[in-house]
Amino acid sequence: MIIEKILKLKNNKYKIIFDNEELITYDNVILENNLLFKKVITKEVYKKIINETKYYDIYNKCVKSILKCRKSEKQIKDYLIKNEVNNDDIEKIITKLKSINLINDREFARAYINDKIHLSKSGLNKIKNDLLNYNISRDIIEEELENIDMSIFNDRLEKLIIKKINTNHKYSNYELKQRILNDMINLGYKREDILNIIENNLKDNKDIIKKEYNKIYEKLSKKYNDKELEFRVIQKLYSKGFTKEEIEEIID
Repeated sequence: MIIEKILKLKNNKYKIIFDNEELITYDNVILENNLLFKKVITKEVYKKIINETKYYDIYNKCVKSILKCRKSEKQIKDYLIKNEVNNDDIEKIITKLKSINLINDREFARAYINDKIHLSKSGLNKIKNDLLNYNISRDIIEEELENIDMSIFNDRLEKLIIKKINTNHKYSNYELKQRILNDMINLGYKREDILNIIENNLKDNKDIIKKEYNKIYEKLSKKYNDKELEFRVIQKLYSKGFTKEEIEEIID
C-alpha cells in the first residue's frame, strides 16, 4: 500500500491518506511503525497499524472514563471484556493504567467511601459490600474505614429513623418498626443499632389508630352493621399491626 500523505490532527491524532483509503490513527502508531519515513507498507504492516489503532482507541476511552470518574480495576476490566478486547491487550492496558496511577484500588476505595458518606444514605455494611463487589480487597477496605469517624453513620441512621417516625400517619408501631428495620438493613445499617434507635424514639400511636379506625369504620359501615361491623373493623386493624390493647383503648 502506498502512503500518499500523513496529516497531523488535534489530540495527538494523525490522518494517513493511502492510495485507496484513509485512516485516523495516533502519534504512537506513527512513531512505533516509523511511518513518517515510509512511502510503501506491506499488508502485514497495514494490519498491524489497524490493530494498534484499535488498541489506542479503547485505551484512550478508558483514560477519558477514569478522568471523569475514578474506576476500580474490575470496572475497567469488565468494560474491556464487554468491548471484546483480547486478554493480552486487557493485561497490557491494565498494567499501563496502573503504572500512571489511573488505576489505584486504594484511591478508588477512599474516594468511594467519601462519596457515599457525603452524597448518599448508605450505611457501613452497604459500603463494604459495594467495595467487595468491585473486587477491592478486605484489607484495603478496613484500612480506609479506620480513618472514618463511625459516629457519622450512627448520626445519619438516627436522623433517618426519626424522620420516618415523625412522618408516619397510618402505620401501627409494629408495622412501622418492620418497615424501618427492612429499609435501614437494605441501606446497610446494623440490625441492633436500628432497633435500639427505634425503641428510643417510637411514639404513642393512639391518634393513628383512631384515624385508621374511623376510616375503616366509615368504609365498612356501608356494607355491615352492629357486631359484624365492629368485628370486621377490629380484624382489619389487627391486619395492619395494631395490638389488642391499642384497639381496645380507643374503642372503650
